[in-house]
Amino acid sequence: MNNQPNENNGPSSHVTNAEQSIPGENFDPQIRAQLANEPKVVHATRNPDAVSMEVSPENAKRHDESVKKYPHLNLSEGEFVIIDLKRHPIGLLLPVLMTGLLLIALIAVLIFYPSDQDGSLPLTLPSYDVIMIPVLLLMLLVGIGGSVAIWVYLQNQFYLTNESVIQEIQSGLFTRHEQTVSLGSIEDASYKQSGIIQTMLDYGTIRLSTEGEETTYRFSYVANPRGHVARLNNAIEAFKNGRPVDPYEN
Repeated sequence: MNNQPNENNGPSSHVTNAEQSIPGENFDPQIRAQLANEPKVVHATRNPDAVSMEVSPENAKRHDESVKKYPHLNLSEGEFVIIDLKRHPIGLLLPVLMTGLLLIALIAVLIFYPSDQDGSLPLTLPSYDVIMIPVLLLMLLVGIGGSVAIWVYLQNQFYLTNESVIQEIQSGLFTRHEQTVSLGSIEDASYKQSGIIQTMLDYGTIRLSTEGEETTYRFSYVANPRGHVARLNNAIEAFKNGRPVDPYEN
């Protein structure tokens, strides 16, 4: 980076002119200003001795409430959850419908399967007692499979805190990973609705793109994506400009 020398023949920077702290807030305004304009350059000096930043009583209370409500999240001191997004129930329609249809078909087999053979059929069918146990086992497997599909779907969650975005991805019964992105690293937040169904039911996909590595994060089946993206962009703007993130701002 090219910095013009100042009157003291030292490097100049708009970042070092930022405030070093804001009372009651657990962040460094200089770092936030730097992240907003120069994501790969840090101008703030580092104190070799750890300094505990002051957290306002309101933020401390919000942090404690978030820790109690979301014990699985790794929240830093003074960090609290603003938005907790779960997927829209419309995404459950397909697994519930498929599970229901398969169960109905198997029940129909048990109801309409002939219990006695009079010898008139060209092929001898297995007796009712023989097919009953396999059908019941299939019904059990279908029920378990449908329950697992619903559980996996509901485990996908999206959190916005006053410092970061946390996305929990459950793609299988034993396949799970977590993505955490600092608000200062997010370059763009947008949403997409495709088709008349998504527009009428007001759900869509939230898209986040980050600076530097140009990584894109997506969270689908989000209810009211326009409103959530608006709050997300407000939080990003406040974070990057060194302002406290308002948990109640719409």
